[in-house]
Amino acid sequence: MPKNLFEKIKETVFHIVTSRLTVMVLVFCALSGILLYRLFDLQIVRGEEFLDDFLLQSKKTREIAATRGNIYDKYGDLLAYNELAYSVKIEDVYETGKSKNRELNTTVYKLINMIEKNGDNVITDFSIVLNEDGQYTFSITDETRKLRFLADVYGRSYIKNLTEAERTATADEVMAYLTGTKRFAIGDYEESGNSKTDFVPGKGYTKEETLKMVNVRYAMSLTAYQKYIGTTVATDVCEETVAVILENITELDGVSIEEDTVRRYEDSTYFAHVIGYTGKVSSDEIENYNTLDLEEGGAGDRYSLNDVVGKSGIEAYMETTLQGVKGIETVYVNNTGRVISIMEEESREAVTGNDVYLTLDKELQIAVYNILEQKIAGILIENIQNIKEYKGTSSSNPPIPIYDVYFALFNNGIINTEHFADETAGETEKLVLEKYLAYKDTTYAKLREELEEKNTPYERLNQEYQVYESNIVTYLENRGIIDTSRIDGKDATYLAWKNDETISLAEYLRYLISMNWIDVTALDLNSQYSDSDEIYNTIVEVIFEILDYTTDFQKKMYRYMIKSDVITGRQICYVLCEQGLVDISEEDVNLLYANRITPYQFMLNRISSLEITPAQLALDPYSGSVVITDVNTGDVLALVSYPGYDNNKMANSVDAEYFARLNADKSSPLLNYATQQRTAPGSTFKMVSATAALLEGLVTLNTTYPCHGEFTLVTPSPKCWIYPGGHGALNLTGAIQRSCNTYFYDVGYRMSMLDGSYDAQAGLDTLAKYADMYGLSEKSGVQISEWMPEVSSELPIQSAIGQGTNSFTTVGLAKYVTAVANSGTCYNLTLLDKVTDAGQNVLTEYEPDVRNTIDMPQSYWDAIHLGMRRVVENKTYFSNLAVNVAGKTGTAQESKSRADHALFVCYAPYESPEIAVATRIAFGYSSDYAAQTTRDVIRYYYGLAEEEELITGEADQLDAAGHNND
Repeated sequence: MPKNLFEKIKETVFHIVTSRLTVMVLVFCALSGILLYRLFDLQIVRGEEFLDDFLLQSKKTREIAATRGNIYDKYGDLLAYNELAYSVKIEDVYETGKSKNRELNTTVYKLINMIEKNGDNVITDFSIVLNEDGQYTFSITDETRKLRFLADVYGRSYIKNLTEAERTATADEVMAYLTGTKRFAIGDYEESGNSKTDFVPGKGYTKEETLKMVNVRYAMSLTAYQKYIGTTVATDVCEETVAVILENITELDGVSIEEDTVRRYEDSTYFAHVIGYTGKVSSDEIENYNTLDLEEGGAGDRYSLNDVVGKSGIEAYMETTLQGVKGIETVYVNNTGRVISIMEEESREAVTGNDVYLTLDKELQIAVYNILEQKIAGILIENIQNIKEYKGTSSSNPPIPIYDVYFALFNNGIINTEHFADETAGETEKLVLEKYLAYKDTTYAKLREELEEKNTPYERLNQEYQVYESNIVTYLENRGIIDTSRIDGKDATYLAWKNDETISLAEYLRYLISMNWIDVTALDLNSQYSDSDEIYNTIVEVIFEILDYTTDFQKKMYRYMIKSDVITGRQICYVLCEQGLVDISEEDVNLLYANRITPYQFMLNRISSLEITPAQLALDPYSGSVVITDVNTGDVLALVSYPGYDNNKMANSVDAEYFARLNADKSSPLLNYATQQRTAPGSTFKMVSATAALLEGLVTLNTTYPCHGEFTLVTPSPKCWIYPGGHGALNLTGAIQRSCNTYFYDVGYRMSMLDGSYDAQAGLDTLAKYADMYGLSEKSGVQISEWMPEVSSELPIQSAIGQGTNSFTTVGLAKYVTAVANSGTCYNLTLLDKVTDAGQNVLTEYEPDVRNTIDMPQSYWDAIHLGMRRVVENKTYFSNLAVNVAGKTGTAQESKSRADHALFVCYAPYESPEIAVATRIAFGYSSDYAAQTTRDVIRYYYGLAEEEELITGEADQLDAAGHNND
C-alpha cells in the first residue's frame, strides 16, 4: 500500500515536472523576477540618474545682485539709499518657430498693460524716445554712443562694420527695422478681402505702445544667449501690479515677480546734478567696467547685462566703489528652467557696496538753491512791465513784457492745451479752444493762399507770417525733404531767399524742385518720375501735415493770438485757475474774477510766491549757479544748479513721460549750470590781470593810470564803463575797487608790447600763463561732468577785463577765487570726503589736492585783497553784514538781444578767509543781483539769518540801492 502510494506520488510529480504547463509557469516566474529586478534597478537603484536624464536637469549658477552703497553728505545725512521692492521679469521660454514672435509679443503687450494699469512704468532705457510732437527721435547726443547703439541694433561687432545706410539710419528707420518680420515682428498684416498681404510694422499699436514693446524685446534680445536669466521689465511696482500679474501668471509664460532693490534719493531736486542717477547698464559700460575689473586683478566678468549702474554724477564716478560684489547661487534647473534645488555649499553671499561721503553740506545746498530761486524770481518781478512788446535795442536792461509771460505759460507747457478738448475742461478753456481752432483755420488758409496763389515776397509779409514761413523751411530741412547737402550756398536764388528775402516761399520751393534740391524719396509720390507740379503740390500738403503735429508751430500761433488780443491776459489767468496747475490763494482767485486785480498783478503774485517758478517760465533770467568752497582744503561745500530735476524719476525705471518733459523744457533742467555752462567772466577776471601786471613788472603798487573813459592807444578805442569822464588816476587797488576797464586795457596793451612793437599773441600768451596759475586752463577737479574752460585766444586788451574769448564755468571761477582767498594755493576741487564699508570703517579719506602755488609777495596779495574788500564796502546792501566780505562783480555780454550775465566772486571773512563763493545768474541783468544773492548765502552760512527769513517777504522787491555797473 505505501509502495503504491509512493509510486503514485512519484508519477504525479514526474507528470508535473514534464508537463508544458509547468515549463510555462517556470518561464513566467523567471521573467517576472527579471522584470521586478529591472524595475527595482531603474526606480530605486538608478532612479535619480534616470530622472535627471528625463528632466534634462542642469547645474547652473545664478548671480545675486549686491546692495549698492549709500551716499551721504559730510555730516552723515543720507542722500542716496536702497529700498526693497518688487521687480517684474520675463524670460524667453518660447519655442523657436513661426509663431514665436506672435506669442511673445502678445505676452509682452499684456504685461505692459497690467503694469501701467496701476500707475507703474515699464523700464524705458532704449536710446529712442518720442519727442513732444509724438515722433521717434534718438535720445543720444554723443555721436560715438549713437553709432555703438546702431551697431548693437544691426548686430555688428564693431562700429566700422556698419553699412552707410545703417550708420545714417534715422530713428524711424531703426524702429521699422526692429518691428519688422526679420526682428521682433511687432505689427500685423494688411488684409485685402480674405487674403493677407504685406506685414506692416507697428500696425495695430500706437507709437507709444510700439516703443515700449521694442524696448522690452530689445532688452530680451541682448540676453538671448543666456538661458535662465530674466529681463527686467519694470522695477518698484506696487502691490496691485504684483497681485494682478500673479493672478494671470498662467497666461504669462516666462514672467515672474522677484524681490529687488531700487535706488532712492533724498531731496532729489537739490542734488540731482551732483549725485546723478542709476540705470540699466549698456553694452559699452559692461565692456569698460569689466576691462577695468580685469586691470585691477579681477576676473573681468563683474558686470552683466541685467546690472544697474551709475549713469551720471557721483553715481557714475564712484560706480565701482558703490556697486559691491555680486553673489553666486548654484542651482539645478530642469528643461523648462524651473529651479529644482539649490546647492548651498557651492553658493556665495553678495557683498554690499561701500558708502561714499561727500564734502557737501546738505542743509547748505538746499538753502542756497532756495535763495537762488527766490532771487531769480525777484529779478523777473523787477523787470516785468505791463507792456505788449519791447522794441528797444538795449541788451543790458531790457524789460520783460507781460505778454511774454502770458505766452511762456503756453510755450513751456505750464498750461495744458490738450486739456482744452477734454470733457472736464472749464468754460474759459473751451472758449480758448474755440478761438484757437478758428485762428488756426484762418492761418492755414492764408498760408495756403500764399503757397498756391499770392506768392508775396518774404520781405513784404508781416512778422507773423515771416516767422511761419521761415519755420516751414526749417521743418522741411529737418525732415530731409529739402536736402541741404545739395544746395549751392552761392546760388543767386538761394541767397535771394536766405539773405535778401526778395522772393516768396512758393518761388523758393519751386526753384528747389527745379534744381533737384528736393529729396523726392522723402515724399509719398505716385511715381518716382512725377513732374514738378505734382512734387510741389505734394510738398504743400506735406507742409500742412507737418504743421498739424508740430507742437512748436502750434505754440507760435498761440503767441500771435496773445499778441493780437484774440486771447486776453485775463482769460489766460482764468485758464490757470480752471486747470488747477498752480496753488493759487482763494483771495487772489476771488479778486481776479471780481476784476479787482489786473492780470498783470495776478501773474506777479504767482511768480513772487513761486507758484510759478522762473524755470517754468523759462524767460531770462531762469537759471543760475552757486559754488561754495572751503578755501583751506578745496572741498566743495555746495554746488547748486538751478533749475533742478527729480532724479528719482530717472533712476531704476525711467519715467518716459517725465524724461520727455525734461527734454522739451525750455529751461534745460538736465544741464548742470554750475559745471556745464560757460560764459565770459567779465570783471571777475581782473585779479588774474592784476597778478600778471605785478609779477611781469608792468606796474608797481604805486603806479597810477589816468582813466579818462576810453583807451586811445588802439583804434577803435575801447571804452570804460564810465564814459565819458572816466575814473581819474587809479593805482592797482583802486582799479580793482572801481573795476576800471581802461586801467586793465592798459595792462593788456603792455603785455602785448614786445621789443617796442605790439604783438597780440605775446599778450595772450602772458595772460594765459597767469590764468593757468589760477587753474583756469583746466577743469576744476570735481568728480562730475564738467566743460573745459577756454582762455582767450584773441584781443588781449579786451581779454584783460574778462572779455575776448575767455569762457569759464562757475565751478572754475570758484577754484580761481579760492586761490585768491588763500593767497596762492590752487587746489583741485573735490566733492569726495571719504569712503567707508557697510560697517562704517573708513577705507579711503580724501586729502586736499594742491595743483600748484602762486609765489607772490604778500604785499601784492594785500593790494588785491584790499581792492576786493573795497568793492564790497561800496555796496550798501553789504553794509549791515556782520561778516566782512571781499569780492568782485562781473558783467558779461553774450547777446545784444538779451540781458547781460551777472557774476560775483568773493570770500569771507576778509580777515581770515574760510569760504569762497562764485555765483552766476545767466542773463541776470546786473552783477549786483548776483552779489545780493551771495550776500544772503553768506548770511545763512554764518547763521546771521534763517533760510525762511531770507526767502520770505523779500522776493517781490530787491534792494535797488547800489546797482552799480562794473
